Amino acid sequence: MRTIGIIERYRDRLPVTEATPIITLGEGSTPLIPAPRISEQVGREVWLKVEGANPTGSFKDRGMTVAVSKAVEAGATAVVCASTGNTSASAAAYASRAGIECVVVLPAGKVALGKLAQAVRHGATVVAVDGGFEEALAVVRALGDRPGVALVNSVNPHRLAGQETAAWEIVDDLRRSPAVHALPVGNAGNISAYWAGYRAVGEAPQMWGFQAAGAAPLVSGEIVDHPETVATAIRIGNPASWEKALDARDGSGGRIEAVTDDQILAAYHLLAAEEGVFCEPASAAGVAGILAFTGELPEGPVVCTLTGHGLKDPGTALDGIGAPEPVPATLEAVLERLGW
Repeated sequence: MRTIGIIERYRDRLPVTEATPIITLGEGSTPLIPAPRISEQVGREVWLKVEGANPTGSFKDRGMTVAVSKAVEAGATAVVCASTGNTSASAAAYASRAGIECVVVLPAGKVALGKLAQAVRHGATVVAVDGGFEEALAVVRALGDRPGVALVNSVNPHRLAGQETAAWEIVDDLRRSPAVHALPVGNAGNISAYWAGYRAVGEAPQMWGFQAAGAAPLVSGEIVDHPETVATAIRIGNPASWEKALDARDGSGGRIEAVTDDQILAAYHLLAAEEGVFCEPASAAGVAGILAFTGELPEGPVVCTLTGHGLKDPGTALDGIGAPEPVPATLEAVLERLGW
């Protein structure tokens, strides 16, 4: 069976024309799976939108197929982005597919190795800068003003348009919208895109966004100059889509709250060990949030977006775990090690 991407699936809702060259890796149509053990804990039917099943392992591919397609249509010969990881991997892959250059500007020492490896192997030119994501974004905004260069961060409206498609898939699969949609919030484009996507098809779930406590400017109402969290994908102190995220919160009657790294990691371990879904730490923030605020969930199903695959951040997955000590290659020795 031929795999189609989101542009072909939702062409009539996206900002493309017959003249747009479609740059696709078959993104979208990701699994929406039930989470029975989490459902039992929160007393609601909980579903997981597993965006790590996208081609480069994160939700960024939804927006990138549209952004890069439109960039090529406009004559761009290069795309640029600032990134804490997933955007760089996706931009590099789609630029490679399109046959154009990709430049990635990263905050030095702040990107998980799995994501950096993707950007490098897809042929991106990677520049690390002293500073955080916000400083990197300022640099690429300036680069994006150069002729033939397209900025593909979520400040690009085509990125957000592509990300709306996840909401449409959820409505298609559930035959309705959830009562609550919970997800991580970093640069805040995704919560904005989901809300716009739901509204485009006449739905209005409560949008519940969760930031890491060490990087929670939308919760405190103040820019965080030095954000810190194990959840590197949402380690952002000044979100580019700040106002749009607040509009999504307020328009949906939802909330944006902070969860601690301990809560994020507990949800991360729970998802892998009890639901069979391996996501990166930031992806677990939405699940951590509904567990923390269980008593305030309205009636009805809950969807949690898991934004990226666990292999994006192998360092966290293996933290504190050494290689197992070998035993003799006999049944008896293995049984002894197992305690059976």
